[in-house]
Amino acid sequence: MPSPKQFEKVALEQHASAPSEDDGWWDSVLNDPRAAGTPRLQIQQLRLNEIPREILRVDCMRCGRAVEIRHADAVRLYGPHAVWKDVAQRLLDDGCQQRTGRYESDGCWPG
Repeated sequence: MPSPKQFEKVALEQHASAPSEDDGWWDSVLNDPRAAGTPRLQIQQLRLNEIPREILRVDCMRCGRAVEIRHADAVRLYGPHAVWKDVAQRLLDDGCQQRTGRYESDGCWPG
């Protein structure tokens, strides 16, 4: 039976001779193109020309109404540089089923 000192010596030798698995993992993480540094923007902050979806949909958080528009139609009506948050608000402006009577809080809330 080896002594505790001999156990430590063998463990240190094995650890020093074996390549670290963590080094390869960190290399793969840092070489990943998603680690470039620029975070992705939320879809609300994207311009219409940056959104790859064919159908754009916005829901009202108050009344549950949903409005869909084709990407090509949205670009034609609002321009390619319009921000999706503004376009969604304009699409919902026409009619929320829940009215409060106050101008500031009437209308749909995009979600």
